[in-house]
Amino acid sequence: MKQLSTGLCTLVFLFLISSLRPVQAQTTADATRAAGRFSYDGTEEITVTGTVSSVLAKAVPGMIAGSYLVIATPSGLVDASLGRFGLRGNGAVFVAAGEQIEVTGVMKTLKDKPLLFVRTVKVEGEVYTIRNEHGVPLSPQARERAGQKTGQNGESR
Repeated sequence: MKQLSTGLCTLVFLFLISSLRPVQAQTTADATRAAGRFSYDGTEEITVTGTVSSVLAKAVPGMIAGSYLVIATPSGLVDASLGRFGLRGNGAVFVAAGEQIEVTGVMKTLKDKPLLFVRTVKVEGEVYTIRNEHGVPLSPQARERAGQKTGQNGESR
């Protein structure tokens, strides 16, 4: 009886495992669905240079979550999204109003307003990576791992 019970449990377990989608497939599908209209196309990247007008550690009502920079350029003000982790943790951007800055990212229109989704920030010769090449924001832990890998190769961040 014990063998029959063990065998049935094993079959049920195998059935459950085989019916689950792989975690990677779920993650990719969820990321694609979440990105939706915010898809990041690296071929559309632009670089904006200007002076930091203001730094917003968190979004104000009506904006998507995360931190922002307002950059004064010769063409006008540019709202630049740094995502949830841009100003937090290891590898966070250190920038203040009045500093010269260069940001690279993809410009999108949200609620009829242009918004630059920043991938990299360059301040005083230091380059900070905010998003990966697919536009996914990097957590402080991911930035730390990337920095360790870069450091092992003898290259600078």
